[in-house]
Amino acid sequence: MWFAIPVALVFVLGSTGSLEGQSFDLSVRNIMRGPDLVGRSPTAFRGGWASWSPDSRYVYFNWEQAGVDTVETIYRVAIGDNTVERFPDADADTIVAGNGVWTRDMRRAAYAISGDLFLWDEGEIRRLTKTDQRETSPAWSPDGETLFFQSNNDVFAWHLANGAIEQMTDIRSGNAPAETEPEGQRKFLIEQQERLFEFVTSEDFDRQPWNRTSDSDSSKPKPFFIGEGKSLQDLLITPDGSSVLMTIRQPASNDRNIEMPVWITNDGYLDTYNGRSKVGDAQARTKAAILTVATGEVVFVGDSVGEGERNIEAVAVSPASTHVLVKVETTDNEHRWYVSVDLETGNETIVAHDHDEAWLTFPGPGLQYLAGFLPDGENIYFGSERTGWAHLYMVPVAGGQVRALTNGEWEVLWANLSPDGRYWYLGANREGFAEVHTYRMPANGGTLEQLTSGEGRQDATPSPDGVWLGMMHSEANLPWELYTQRNEAGEERRRVTTSTTEEWRSYSWSKPEIVMIPARDGALVPASLYRPQGELAPEGERPAVIFVHGAGYLQNVHGWWSGYFREYMFHHLLTSRGYTVLALDYRGSAGHGRDWRTAIYRYMGGQDLTDNVDGARWLVDEMGIDSTKIGIYGGSYGGFITLMGMFTTPGVFASGAALRPVTDWAHYNHPYTSGILNEPQADSTAYVRSSPIYHAEGLEGHLLIAHGMVDDNVLFYDTARLAQRLIELGKSNWEVAIYPAERHGFVRASSWADEYRRIFELFERTLK
Repeated sequence: MWFAIPVALVFVLGSTGSLEGQSFDLSVRNIMRGPDLVGRSPTAFRGGWASWSPDSRYVYFNWEQAGVDTVETIYRVAIGDNTVERFPDADADTIVAGNGVWTRDMRRAAYAISGDLFLWDEGEIRRLTKTDQRETSPAWSPDGETLFFQSNNDVFAWHLANGAIEQMTDIRSGNAPAETEPEGQRKFLIEQQERLFEFVTSEDFDRQPWNRTSDSDSSKPKPFFIGEGKSLQDLLITPDGSSVLMTIRQPASNDRNIEMPVWITNDGYLDTYNGRSKVGDAQARTKAAILTVATGEVVFVGDSVGEGERNIEAVAVSPASTHVLVKVETTDNEHRWYVSVDLETGNETIVAHDHDEAWLTFPGPGLQYLAGFLPDGENIYFGSERTGWAHLYMVPVAGGQVRALTNGEWEVLWANLSPDGRYWYLGANREGFAEVHTYRMPANGGTLEQLTSGEGRQDATPSPDGVWLGMMHSEANLPWELYTQRNEAGEERRRVTTSTTEEWRSYSWSKPEIVMIPARDGALVPASLYRPQGELAPEGERPAVIFVHGAGYLQNVHGWWSGYFREYMFHHLLTSRGYTVLALDYRGSAGHGRDWRTAIYRYMGGQDLTDNVDGARWLVDEMGIDSTKIGIYGGSYGGFITLMGMFTTPGVFASGAALRPVTDWAHYNHPYTSGILNEPQADSTAYVRSSPIYHAEGLEGHLLIAHGMVDDNVLFYDTARLAQRLIELGKSNWEVAIYPAERHGFVRASSWADEYRRIFELFERTLK
């Protein structure tokens, strides 16, 4: 379907494409090598932004150092002198670092590592288990002498004083065995024995060893059967070991999952893969229950809160072992309640209620799912967008006035309590949407102290002793690197790693300019602007490309290293060829508050699209762009917007490349789609106006669709259905590129290179 490429174009694709004085090979094939060209940034070894050793002497991290490692390797840096050491992979399962669970006096920390338990006890490391079972979720008693953990869906207690292990629960799958009354001859014999022998009805008879069963042994926990087909989703034990809070999951009984063909197999035969269900299909439901360890009694909680279909989940247990916290959410995604349950009285108190006429659930700020008890045991914390921005709140455990711990027209992106429970460490864009810094605040609220400085983004984790920060930092033209810094404001951060390759550093990568695009409704839309380089066409005749980020709810206009780093380099290639490139944080994007996030409710392809169209108008008005020479491209949600732009805004975009695009939202997954568009059977209008397949007759420009055939997120089925629609409509200016071995996110450099070669050729052919 591709025409012969002009000789001049072949030269461009294979040449350096570099600016004067630079020898870097700025070609599609080279930049699509991805990490092999750029390098691979370090990642936390276990949890958080930095994986600290319990003695605060080292930060452990995973790293594939350019020119040294061929696979990801374990390293550690010694705090103070920043000496970096390399470890063999064999040590991975014995290195104690990361998210330890600390006793209140900070003398001991427990770690679950690869399914086994480790104990750090005032400098001494002990391996507690080495079994075929998985031991997980360690938790301490108040005195730090008993370690609770989970194994095989049950809770156990490890008593450190004598090393004894006690089983606290006996949770079993399925239904309890039915108790049947004896009949006929058996009933006659039982009655006869009881009538003839006093011994049979005495307590002595029950105490005989041959009459004792495992279920009747009072020294063992009483069995609890969770029910046929149900599964245990979560277990939390109170610090005193008296109660267990559970989440029980009931799967949907009549749902249907997709069966996806797998085309490239090892035996040459077609295979199939069973994946997700589609939006509106039957969904699993959850219930929360409290199990009293001493009696085995189980009480379900939260059922009286709210109306209609709801999911109820375990959230936390109080440090004082007096209350538990559960979350209740309606399946229409509009209501969320946090409910405090008094373990002594059984009383349930709604301590917080959030309501949103659009949706509260995914996709949305991760902070919305943060909730628990503060170390004082008297207060509950939770994240919410109730003021229109994601912030931290607290409320008394018995209910009462909700108090904001943070506030303002900015967002808290993440928040963690320090190991000693004294402080919150949180990441926020308080200084502006393009920057994220790490802040410290007392656990019960107070002054928000900015600990980090500089451009870009700084995400930090404190050392267990609170003296140091382990930090991941990046800027728009600097990939993520590991740093250390003393845990005080104004201290200088010290760089630990250099992950980029010498080849990549040989080019002068620029920071895109952040501009604000006026939208038709008066809003200012953040955008990254890449200005053209070299010899330019006359003003009014220049070409431009708009890049549309994926995920919908994602931020891509900012001052730190983008997850779209291949596109970042591709935009440098485009600007070296005279293109202007614009990338917007259109309505629906993250980092800009609730109203921005929910502006697409019941209409994807509405304001999110018009923001991009207004960006095209701005390019013409402000950047000397020819209105007939504007292209658009993006993947996933960006591919969807590309299709909507090509189908519903004739004359705006001369060409577009839709990569792995959603073409019909009725075929996407339930958690994402039902929040934004409701369910298709209940809100068909939202699906019709939001799905490109209904608007394909409007195609006028040149369209490239590219899709991996084993994409289990946005199914290749989406592209196949749209292709059939375009065929039946008699459209001719479109083409499809298929990638038989690629899923949603491509992993092979050859696939990336082929896909972006086609995009580049499309723009060169249609915009110049």
